[in-house]
Amino acid sequence: MTAQTADGSNSILVTGGAGFIGSNFVLRYVADGGRVTVLDLLTYAGNRENLAELEGNPRFRFVQGDICDANLVSALVREVRPQAIVHFAAESHVDRSIVDPGAFIHTNVQGTFTLLEQAKTYWSQLGDVERGNFRFLHVSTDEVYGSLKPEDPAFSELTPYAPNSPYAASKAGSDHLVRAYFHTYGLPTLTTNCSNNYGPFQFPEKLIPLVLLNALDGKPLPVYGDGKNVRDWLYVGDHCSAICRVLESGQPGETYNIGGNSERANLDVVETICSLLDEMKPDSSIGDRRKLIQFVPDRPGHDRRYAIDASRIKRELDWQPKVTFEEGLRRTVKWYLEHMQWVDHVRTGAYRDWIRQNYEERVAQ
Repeated sequence: MTAQTADGSNSILVTGGAGFIGSNFVLRYVADGGRVTVLDLLTYAGNRENLAELEGNPRFRFVQGDICDANLVSALVREVRPQAIVHFAAESHVDRSIVDPGAFIHTNVQGTFTLLEQAKTYWSQLGDVERGNFRFLHVSTDEVYGSLKPEDPAFSELTPYAPNSPYAASKAGSDHLVRAYFHTYGLPTLTTNCSNNYGPFQFPEKLIPLVLLNALDGKPLPVYGDGKNVRDWLYVGDHCSAICRVLESGQPGETYNIGGNSERANLDVVETICSLLDEMKPDSSIGDRRKLIQFVPDRPGHDRRYAIDASRIKRELDWQPKVTFEEGLRRTVKWYLEHMQWVDHVRTGAYRDWIRQNYEERVAQ
């Protein structure tokens, strides 16, 4: 369901709505009857094609622009008069943050600050009812909490921040800004920290689509270190349902961890993808795709384990994931096999250069 104000309106502004998680959320929100204006700069990972089915829909509008552009954000907020701003826009790939940390500080910290400033100005000028119903929902990551040992309890909302990559540090900074705007100015903010997402429309630099597409082509499957790094995997559809639930009923100023209850070692994920492809798209010229696995030198500061304790959102908002990892991964493989034209369109020259630099050169070492 979509969140609604007292007058029944359900118009929201979504930043980064052409990205992976953002586009899945926008498609869901519009399908549920909501009105969405998307603000997206369309950098390498933002893809207007993700939202193609909404073109011409009167409840959908797309604006290309930068969240760091205060004049644009101010004008757009005044025009749209959203009941909520849902903030997905972010640089989000750890490996890229190691190569170019400045871009992550600019977008994730400066961009969030700009949005908060404009949201505060807009919110302060609303009438009492609208001001009481407005929300600023900031979508963040479990990586702000750092790394866990195998025996450590999962991250909770009370876990101290300990970011270990420029990406995680930039998201931690944005989380702190969001918190400060609630406590200092009273802006009704919400923060969600999620575990690793997977599913349709994920840009193929991330582990699951990268391995899936390489295995489909019979190319080497790069696995960092010993492959025993553990992540909690969350199907993107479940993540979007959780965000809707927080938007509807979350308490302003609070943080909600969103997890999939599906801890898996990276090597196990890769091997499962191989097995699914061997079943769903066998290729006699490739054979057993697990033979394509190649261990490559680990990336700097690679966190060993993430795990989310999502008991709070279950207890307080009655949300829990519905899709198991096995079912979600099967759905994901099926989606990519059925959308190879989309894959071809996002595999630009810049993307190929990045893959060569970050993965193929590691394999050769």
